[in-house]
Amino acid sequence: MSMDQVPGQEKAKSMLRYALRSGKVSHAYLFSGPRGTGRKALALAFAQALFCTSGGEDACGHCIECRKFEHGNQPDLHLLEPDGASIKLGQIQQLQREMSYRNAGVQQKVYIVEQAETMTLQAANSLLKFLEEPQSEIVALLLTENVQAMLPTIRSRVQMIPFVPLSPKDLQAALEAEGIASMQARTASRIASGVEACRALIQQNGFAETRNVVIQLGKESLSRFTAAIVTVQQQVVKSDVGQDPQLLLTMLLLWYKDMIHYQAGRLEEIVFIDQSEWIGKHAFSRTPDGWVNCMEHVLECSKRIRAHVSTQLALEQLLVNLQEG
Repeated sequence: MSMDQVPGQEKAKSMLRYALRSGKVSHAYLFSGPRGTGRKALALAFAQALFCTSGGEDACGHCIECRKFEHGNQPDLHLLEPDGASIKLGQIQQLQREMSYRNAGVQQKVYIVEQAETMTLQAANSLLKFLEEPQSEIVALLLTENVQAMLPTIRSRVQMIPFVPLSPKDLQAALEAEGIASMQARTASRIASGVEACRALIQQNGFAETRNVVIQLGKESLSRFTAAIVTVQQQVVKSDVGQDPQLLLTMLLLWYKDMIHYQAGRLEEIVFIDQSEWIGKHAFSRTPDGWVNCMEHVLECSKRIRAHVSTQLALEQLLVNLQEG
């Protein structure tokens, strides 16, 4: 995998490419950022570039070292993850022993530590000693969601590579690259953060059906009260959609938000893009404040369900509120 294939994170990529291009690769990096931002994917891509014999600012994907890497046959790459809830002293000591062995023919050795913030104090201190005596042929890539949980002395000895949440646009592109339908990818990318979370959301039972029900309910809620009540009873309460009413309400929130996007001319922000024609005909049936009121009613319904009010009763009350404006 090349770094170009990792979605988003242009600042992180720029920093790593400069290191490769200039030959100023640090002995240790700390990839810090929220879950789902591509920390591990970019760490692996950078590691491949370090082994690559082309000498460029990214892996060529064709040399023997790249081919070995992509087939999982790179013995000088070491991955370390928590043993249970934490990374223990024995794991770091074993890693140090492996790093001390002669390499398999290339000059570089790389180790990646996942969830580095889970290191016990003894493990962290042992790794610190390793970082204090850097060897030119060894590069450490530490990955963490919580940089503040890392020892300050470790943070001071690594180069920070910050990761930021992916934009909905980048998330959608990454999901579509995996073969996920555009409409599902567009919706999920506005609900969840990170590729993994979006993928899990799309794969859960009822996601596509919920989206269809939201479109129907969104249209009926404006003027067809009786039809909307039937939809709640037949297609929500008595179906898989009713198993996750919060997902339905989150999508319904996006539906009313789309009306405001249309009024403001932000057509590229519309989530239900396949319904643009209908939205265009009805977006101006209420003022922006009117649509905001609709969104507030949805949020109130969500609170009622979390407070253990019957889903059917809460949704029916929502429809009454929406009719009243």
